[in-house]
Amino acid sequence: MPSITMPQLGESVTEGTIGRWLKKPGDRIERDEPLVEVITDKVNAEIPSPVAGTLERINAAEGTVVAVGQEIAYVTVAGEARPEAVGVTSRSEAETVSDGDQETPRTSPLVRKLAREHNLDLRLIRGTGLGGRVTREDVEAYLQQYPVASTGGIVSPAPVSTATATSSAETEDQIPMTPMRRTIAQRMAQSVREIPHAWLMLEADVTGLVRLREESKERFRRTEGVELTYVPFVLKAAAESLREFPIVNSTWNDGRIILKREINLGVAVALEDGLVVPVIRNTDQKSIAGLAHALAEVVGRARAGQLTVSDVEGGTFTVNNTGAFGSIASQPIINYPQAAIMNMEAITKQPVIIDDAIAIRSIMNLCLSFDHRIMDGLTAGRFLQSVKRRLEAWGPGSSLH
Repeated sequence: MPSITMPQLGESVTEGTIGRWLKKPGDRIERDEPLVEVITDKVNAEIPSPVAGTLERINAAEGTVVAVGQEIAYVTVAGEARPEAVGVTSRSEAETVSDGDQETPRTSPLVRKLAREHNLDLRLIRGTGLGGRVTREDVEAYLQQYPVASTGGIVSPAPVSTATATSSAETEDQIPMTPMRRTIAQRMAQSVREIPHAWLMLEADVTGLVRLREESKERFRRTEGVELTYVPFVLKAAAESLREFPIVNSTWNDGRIILKREINLGVAVALEDGLVVPVIRNTDQKSIAGLAHALAEVVGRARAGQLTVSDVEGGTFTVNNTGAFGSIASQPIINYPQAAIMNMEAITKQPVIIDDAIAIRSIMNLCLSFDHRIMDGLTAGRFLQSVKRRLEAWGPGSSLH
């Protein structure tokens, strides 16, 4: 009987985490009805059922990381003698079903690998996943509870004193790792591990820009229907500076520097449970008003959980508005595999010496982390100076279209 495959969620996506099952075994499913929520390193996506039938069995519990090619469920189709697989077939998962070890709990290849690494018998662990399935969280919690030592054989729990167990329970709480948090952790660790980060910061005098926004924001809201923030100005300045310094708009790939022809800026959006980076394509070709509209659209959909994979793919440089949290200086982690990321910090009033006189000016810090394999401080500094120059050029009367 042919298997029913899970679609490829983006060209670079090779695995995903089962976030939430929208149906339970025994439920009737219509064709194209959402079946399961899958979380990738790009975005959350609902996977529809490609057939109508009854959900017979779930093979991948919530929180399980599954590779493209792995079965995640079976659906019984009317007139069929046996259930049909949902998800792409995986040899490792098939071996789990047919290995003849009926006493070993069903679980994912990742969990079995973790158990082997710690010489752990999965039959000792009570599964909290669907149908009693042992999840990675179950294994990790078990390893925290019992100090397991490698002895060359299957390990049983080591004795733990009642006093120690009681003390830990009273003084510690375990926070369950959400799929989004786990993905962010993996991506950030990969970026720091593989990219040699360097960092620069410049001050930009944005007094004129502040005055421009103050004189324009009410009229802009009435005529355009969206808020005029400082982010579109920073996006515009960064995009034009990337055109001037294309090496910053690149990636490192197996010893080669790949220049990106398009300038597609990612904008970091903070959510309650994590961070997403939707992409505004061809940023350099848009006006301030156009960027304000594009920004309002992607941020709105990000906060509503309505982003698609295409919304977060293809970014060539990232801008992060850490100033929204009151930050005045920060060192961002590069959005792998891009070459650089820039933080715009909070605008603060500061005393500045102009023509031997002290003046109060509005100052914004610009913080840039860059891949030191691709560029040195000279190029990074010139890029930041270009962004600074463009931001300082705006003032009352400047065009927004």
